Amino acid sequence: MSQNPNSPNRAFPLERTRNIGIAAHIDAGKTTLTERILFYTGMIHKVGEVHEGTTVTDWMEQERERGITITSAATTCSWTQRKDAELFKVFEGQKMRVNVIDTPGHVDFTAEVERSLRVLDGAIAVFCGVAGVQPQSETVWRQATKYGVPRIAFVNKMDRTGADFKAAIASMRAKLGANAWPVLIPWGAEDQLKGQIDVLNQKALLYSDDANLGSKYEVVEIPQELKAEAEQAYEDLVTQMCDLDDEIGMFFLEEKPITKEHLKAAIRRQTIANKFVPVAGGSAFKHRGVQALIDAVIDYLPSPLDIPPARGQEPDTAEPMEALSDDNAHFCSLAFKLWSDPFVGKLVFFRVYSGKLSKGDTVFNPRTRKRERISRIIQIQADKREDIETCYSGDIAAIVGLKNITTGDTLCDEDHPILLEPPSFPDPVISMAVEPKTKLDQEKMANALQRLAEEDPTFQVSTNEETGQTIIAGMGELHLEIIRDRMVREFKVEANAGKPQIAYKETILSPADGEGKLVKQSGGRGQYGHVIIKVAPNERGKGVTIENKVVGGTIPKDFIPAVIKGLNEATLNGTVGGYPVIDIHIDIVDGSYHDVDSNELAFKMAAIFSLKDALKKARPILLEPIMKIENITPDEFQGDIMGDLNRRRARISGMETRMNLCTITAEVPLAEMFGYATAIRSLSKGRSSYSMEPSHFEQVPANVLAAVLESQKG
Repeated sequence: MSQNPNSPNRAFPLERTRNIGIAAHIDAGKTTLTERILFYTGMIHKVGEVHEGTTVTDWMEQERERGITITSAATTCSWTQRKDAELFKVFEGQKMRVNVIDTPGHVDFTAEVERSLRVLDGAIAVFCGVAGVQPQSETVWRQATKYGVPRIAFVNKMDRTGADFKAAIASMRAKLGANAWPVLIPWGAEDQLKGQIDVLNQKALLYSDDANLGSKYEVVEIPQELKAEAEQAYEDLVTQMCDLDDEIGMFFLEEKPITKEHLKAAIRRQTIANKFVPVAGGSAFKHRGVQALIDAVIDYLPSPLDIPPARGQEPDTAEPMEALSDDNAHFCSLAFKLWSDPFVGKLVFFRVYSGKLSKGDTVFNPRTRKRERISRIIQIQADKREDIETCYSGDIAAIVGLKNITTGDTLCDEDHPILLEPPSFPDPVISMAVEPKTKLDQEKMANALQRLAEEDPTFQVSTNEETGQTIIAGMGELHLEIIRDRMVREFKVEANAGKPQIAYKETILSPADGEGKLVKQSGGRGQYGHVIIKVAPNERGKGVTIENKVVGGTIPKDFIPAVIKGLNEATLNGTVGGYPVIDIHIDIVDGSYHDVDSNELAFKMAAIFSLKDALKKARPILLEPIMKIENITPDEFQGDIMGDLNRRRARISGMETRMNLCTITAEVPLAEMFGYATAIRSLSKGRSSYSMEPSHFEQVPANVLAAVLESQKG
């Protein structure tokens, strides 16, 4: 790495850059928080509200109508810290660049969260002050842990009746295993929420209800009644850092004084190491505590220099490689999102890991082995698009008009290729057949679906071989509904849809051998292919793996790719109900060939026959998607709700009562969940609410299997 990783031309040096995401359960207040951040950083001059449909990051019509976030929005802003909050005097009075991505909370759009976390350096996890940790918060937390993203927690909605800051922190520790401790404690709660207690500075921040929406706040002394709590919170931070941080531990052992600067630096180190989670409390909607939260982002979340270099591999040799955050290094970036913009066409959002990219440069895509020239780079500033000449390492921007690109592709320097690890996405759990309302729309529909599938890796389009129907598959009913809605609005395609179908899968329970032979010899050129394989169960989540173990050339090397292609094709339709086969390992062990009659097609067909043969003997089973569900209901309806869940083949995994509300967590097959919203509305007079997310696949019980296969025929 060069002495100074910053290019002399960049506006904000790397150490003053933060790439953060805002992620949480549906309705915890992420979009409202993003809106406040944009307002206080001066990017917008009027605060939008989700319930009025006027927010900046929820700009799609569907988002504004439904009051939910569907697509993650990337936006850029800058911020100057308040003097007494500053950690590094180097930054005194200097502006910081903060790139913010507001992600969806609804489980159907989990891919948006997954791909955003892949390219972020830090995250604000937002929790509801009343509900604490909810199911989708757990999913988001797991995704952040998977990508090693440091995070700070914001307990929002502290102005709501029943808000409890301590209970929210306790639920983070219990349900997420988070080492969470407060650094900004709410001052007051419910309608008495005045501001925050800054634990490190031992001061109070009093927010005013002025015309500028809480832009002004005073730093005052901590009121007498809260002094003991504030001092205890400071002691807790010191104790935690003595345990976690070597430097503070040494100070403690040597009985040296631990200053607040030492403590702050230690909290930063341990947050970046993912061993500590600083917690702030406030209310984004009521303008309490957002500015101090942005200060905490600067103080505790990493810059691109503080995180390990992005890991990848050499495309040809698979040798491990790294991409350093350095403007002077070779260019390397990850395309994490594709979007069809009504004004500029296809946008490719990308995160630059190393080097820089300017208009007119040529980039190389190691997956397609193609190069393309960059004609236009734009940066999204709130809902405005600004053309820029160059983007540097650590930046998030968008390229206009790239072809042949999919989510997760690496874009790099052709002379120094590197393949970065793409984000991973869950499999769809629900599918439906769609057909255009008129024959004229057939081509338009195919084009629209292809564009939408390019944008969204959890949305898949296929054709049913037997019926010729177009099948779309996604993460839930809402996901597919939004897709159909977008087809009408953005692509002007009206489509009829069948009723939703469950995305069942198949796998096997025991190893087996399989043999496939294609022999057609009736004068002239014939067809000859012969393949012998062994199949065995793979561990869950491993997918289909294939290994070539042919020795002695019984199948010539040239035909092995055709065999692999045939095996992959055969896994698309299993032997139980014709569903895709997952989690099996296949060894290609033997076969034979004919000097004249063997060709690629013959071996591909023989491979398909061999797998069908093996699957039949390997005790094939049907798997169904299981959903994790959380139902919150007033005590009086608990019995009815439980009875209803039991009828739906649910496994109740937990029950908890707090303030006359009972929270039931359970695992339920997705097949049993259609119409659930209507059922609980009538059982609880509209007072129960629930949330649901995919958990895993499980074997369909024998007594249900016949009905599933029967309905498929119907």
